[in-house]
Amino acid sequence: MEKLSLCLSSQTPLVRFNIEHQDTLAKHGASGQLINLEQLVEGEIYQFTAGGVTRMVFPLLKRMIEEGSLANPNWISLNPFGPEKIMVGGITLHHVRLDKERMKGYGQAKEAIWKAVHGIPEENLPVDSLFWQDEYADYTYYNRLFSELVLKLDQENNFDLFYMHDFQQLPMAHMLNNFKPKIFRWHIPFNESLIPETWRPSLSSYFNAYDIVVVSCKRYLDSLKNFGYKGDARYIYPYIDQTAYKKPPESEISKFNEKFGLKDEDRVLLVVARLDPMKGQDRAVKALANLRNFPNLKLVLAGNGSFSSSKQGIGLSKAELWLSRLRELVVEMKVENRVVFTGHLTHAELQAAYERAELTILPSVLEGFGLVVIESWLYKKPTIVSSAAGVAEIINHGENGLLFNPGDPKDLADKIATALSNENLLLSLGDNGYNTSHQYSLEQGTKSEVELMIDLVGAGV
Repeated sequence: MEKLSLCLSSQTPLVRFNIEHQDTLAKHGASGQLINLEQLVEGEIYQFTAGGVTRMVFPLLKRMIEEGSLANPNWISLNPFGPEKIMVGGITLHHVRLDKERMKGYGQAKEAIWKAVHGIPEENLPVDSLFWQDEYADYTYYNRLFSELVLKLDQENNFDLFYMHDFQQLPMAHMLNNFKPKIFRWHIPFNESLIPETWRPSLSSYFNAYDIVVVSCKRYLDSLKNFGYKGDARYIYPYIDQTAYKKPPESEISKFNEKFGLKDEDRVLLVVARLDPMKGQDRAVKALANLRNFPNLKLVLAGNGSFSSSKQGIGLSKAELWLSRLRELVVEMKVENRVVFTGHLTHAELQAAYERAELTILPSVLEGFGLVVIESWLYKKPTIVSSAAGVAEIINHGENGLLFNPGDPKDLADKIATALSNENLLLSLGDNGYNTSHQYSLEQGTKSEVELMIDLVGAGV
């Protein structure tokens, strides 16, 4: 089999670049040479972007290169402060920029779409008239920039297929005026009953411009077909490179405890999620307030804003607003001394957080999947999962996890109390979760993704 030639796009970039180091980036690129990410200092000039898309896509491309099934992939993303082009591990990253006003309009439109898909009313941008708003014109312009760059790169590289990731890129296939195969992966929840009626003709047209649409779990397949997608609909469960999650040394755990004020006798509940109301951190805080019989119980909320909320990204303020609301809630619930906000964690700190936790929680109001459940299982940690998360369909309640109703914080509190009061249950949930986690490995994900691409492009490639 010949190697595939692939062009991939996502809103979220693989790396964010620190604004104050723009001169350093310009210096590296002044010679006209392609900048290699390995020439730059991680943590100082850039950091890898958190989130499921980058945690899946980057390892997937690297593994396909290593296995010899992929040649020089090109990855296009939005990156306001990144260099135009950069190389990392055999992958060429291309960065699209928008001016300030276009970025603002795009951000508002894509947030309105995101909220509608999650069943959240949008006050600032009426849903029924979204397609007639100036902000939607900026969303269209954003996709047009991406599509024009794809076509330019295709002339240079003659790609075998195009792979677009997540709802922000949905219109792209409609804009690409060629007959090459196109795959779209929808990462967030999909429930056709939440889609406004006035959107259906346009969105259905966008979906049907793709040969294959991939969703993150079984429950979204029927919904996608009911919505009117007539192509090849499939599900591939999200996956991670499990070798990247190691048992941390005691020194790292001690540093983590000291940094965040955790004592040896504290029992730790861990939530790993970006700061967003849909992630349900408020549910965990309210549940903690109902657990007065566990005086040493601490809730650790790990994570900060998404790329959309970051000043290095789109610059929306929802993460800051949600953090402020959570801090107010902590005071209202009188649990100030029992809740820890960590902000962004390095990978070493994240490993220490999982190792230190006694129990992990995915409290999301709605969630496309929930890779943090797989991560916690790798540390044999028992997990309590919102029934509204995609990952809930692989949870056998009482065997490899516990399910709770995200609309009922008391239900979450009861599930936490049940688990913490039964050492045997904690151990069995952790062990069974660890055994389940192997089904969502990079190896399995790569196999499924390559099969999908070969099915589309043809065995002769």
